[in-house]
Order: sequence, then C-alpha cells, then structure tokens
Amino acid sequence: MSSDIAICVENLGKIYHLYDKPRDRLKQFVMPSLRRWLKKPEKHYFREFTALQDVSFSVKRGESIGVIGRNGSGKSTLLQMICGTLTPSGGSIQTYGRVAALLELGAGFNPEFTGRENVYMNAAILGLSLEEISARFEAIAAFADIGEFMEQPVKTYSSGMYVRLAFAVVAHVDADILVVDEALSVGDAVFTQKCMRFIRQFQRKGTLIFVSHDIASVQNLCHSVLWLNKGKVEGYGAAKKIAEAYLQYTLQEQYGEEAALSTIQSADDGDTFSDVNVEPVIHYGAEAKVRDNLQQAKGWKTEDVSIISVNLSRLSPGSSSVFVGGERVRMSIKAKAYAALPNPIVGFLVRDRLGQDLFGENTLAFSEKVATPVAAGETFEGVFEFRLPMLPNGVYAVMVSIADGDVYENVQHHWLHDALIINVSSSKVRYGLVGIPFERVVLEVIHE
Repeated sequence: MSSDIAICVENLGKIYHLYDKPRDRLKQFVMPSLRRWLKKPEKHYFREFTALQDVSFSVKRGESIGVIGRNGSGKSTLLQMICGTLTPSGGSIQTYGRVAALLELGAGFNPEFTGRENVYMNAAILGLSLEEISARFEAIAAFADIGEFMEQPVKTYSSGMYVRLAFAVVAHVDADILVVDEALSVGDAVFTQKCMRFIRQFQRKGTLIFVSHDIASVQNLCHSVLWLNKGKVEGYGAAKKIAEAYLQYTLQEQYGEEAALSTIQSADDGDTFSDVNVEPVIHYGAEAKVRDNLQQAKGWKTEDVSIISVNLSRLSPGSSSVFVGGERVRMSIKAKAYAALPNPIVGFLVRDRLGQDLFGENTLAFSEKVATPVAAGETFEGVFEFRLPMLPNGVYAVMVSIADGDVYENVQHHWLHDALIINVSSSKVRYGLVGIPFERVVLEVIHE
C-alpha cells in the first residue's frame, strides 16, 4: 500500500437482517442448528436489506472528500464502518492514522455521565492517555463553551450542546482523519463558524471525510465527491462534476414522467475554470472580461425550451468589453419556446470556482405580478439591470436557467452551468466573496 493513502475501501458491502416479529429473532437463533441436527433444509426467519454493495475508493493523505446522496443511500453506514463502529458484511477497509468522527447526534456519549466524564471516555477511546486528556481538558472545555453544564449529565443537554462537546473533543485529539456526518447542522451560527475555522486548519495537514446535503458546502470544502445511490457508487470524481450530475439526478427524480432531462455535454469535457488563465494586471483597478461559453456549457434540457443567447453588457459609459465593478450592467437571457409555457421563469446565478452562489436573480417576482405566458414557437427574453460587484481575482461562471411554474412547483427546462465565464484581474485586495464600491472611507482622531 502506498504511503500517501489514508483510506482504502475495496468491494465493501453491508447486509442487515430485518425481522418482522420479535420472536423471529429467537427462531433464527435456535432453529438453524435444530434443523441441521434434524437434517432438514435450512430456513431463514429474516429478510435481507443491502445497505452497501461493492463500494470501492481510496483517499490520499491530506485530501478532502465529500459524500453525498439521498437519505437511505448508505452514507452513514459507510462512515460507521470507516470509523470501526460497524462491521462490514464483505470487502475491506484500511485506515492509516488516528480517526476521529462526528456521527449521529450523541454517538459515543453515555447520557448518565457528565460532560467531563464523557470527555475523558471519548478521548480515551480515540487513543489519548489519562495524562494527555487532563493536560488538554481546559482547552476542550473552552472550545465547547458550555459553562457549568460540563459537570451535568449529558442527558440534560440540548442538541447544540451535544455537538459542542463532541466537536471540542475531536478538535483536540490530534486526529489524522476527521469524519463529519451532518453534525454541524444543529449548531448555532457562532459555533458553526468556529468549527469551520478548525476544519480549514485541519485540512492543511489531515484527511477530511465530509457528509452533507448542502452541496455548496461540499464543493467549498472538498476536492472530490463520492455519490452513493441505493447503496452503490453512482459517481466518484471532481467535486464540481459530481455535484452537477447529482443536481440533475435529484431534479429528474422529483419531476418523474412530467419532464425528461437530457444531459448536455460540451465537446471539451475539461474543467471550465482550469482552462482559463487570469489576465495580467494592466492597471491598479480591477478588470473583468466576459467570455461567451454557451456552446461549451454543460447542463440539461427538455424538448420544451432552448436558451439562444446570454449576454452581459455595460449600461454605464465606458468600454463594452471590460468591466471594473461598480458600474451598471445588463444581463439578458434569450430563449425560444417549443411548447406553451404558462408561467416561464428566467434566472441566473454567478458562482465562484468552488461552486458558491455569489449573487443572482430570476423573473419570478415580476411574473407573479404580471403574467407573461409564452406560446409555442415564440421567443422571449429575461433582462436584469444591476450594479456589478467588484470581484476578487479569479474565474467565475454564470449559470442560467429557464423554468416554468411557481416558487413551490416548477420544472427546470433548460439549465446551463457555465453559460458565461467572467475573468477578473486586479492588484487591489478584495475582502469577502464580493466587493462593493464604498462611497466614503476615512480615519479620524476625535479630540474630546
């Protein structure tokens, strides 16, 4: 095994035995031996449920991978076997290094023990000696920040306090592999931010397995994504590619026979962002150059609508091909209907290379006030006018879509992930995901 491998999973499977009645469990314990003694055919008193089947993948040291899939797809089962709390029915798992995990809420806690006692118990299970735990206890307590509840039984804790204590422990055991399974979804905003800061620091040296239904968070944190579907590997690869495929799949599951989504593949199947180099800085201000990527954009569509063009143009005075941020611009999306659309919706989102949604809009609010049905064969256009934010250096993609319906029920007829590419270069430092032009910035000494 290569020394740079942290986790190696080969042909992994897990089968559960389901019993319809409690007495069937007793029958299964007694009857097989009795039937063999009587030389009768073997009989089972359970039904088999396959939670995982033939799962194989490997994770390198220092790599971060996300695990996605619908409820019941086998995500938690996989993580429990990686952590060693569940035994595989077949295949093998090899982990290299200390594994720390945040699985389902309260896992590994004794509800009758106090927070202090659970800290010592959990840290000991993770491999720390009594002296090491005692030396780190104050730091663990400070990270959890639950005050006097540290001396109370954890059965009195809220769900947020459970997570605080559990994360505080795993943050101080010097783990090589960190497994997080949706645990942060119940924490408050301040503590969640603290946990995310720790995770980003941990990623500099450790291996992360991150499970979440928040696809934007998965793309933000993870290099690669493993997609599980009904216990099998549906896809494993670059985070952006797998996340896009998963989005299309979940929408198709939702639409059923109402709409058939056909995949749109570009001639060049490479990474949209890696193919574009940031232009050299020409002057002190930012420059954003826009490239039409409609023909190369990937996504999906039905037979009812087709996007014809996507255009970003300047409304303020200046060059129409270069944007600096802060000027008024117009985003126009033109499409043609091949079937009647009672309530068409046109929208766009600007995303960074991690797939994070930075800003965007759609015409739903307008169409709710002014109905704009489109007949088959008609061309229509969505127009959005706004001030362009100042973006940090990098490459951005504009997702555009045409839907029909309302906010509660709609069908995405044509969806393109990278219809426009915005290439930004600047020698100025931008703070945050997007920048805004400030009208006044001063520093004054106040003499009282």
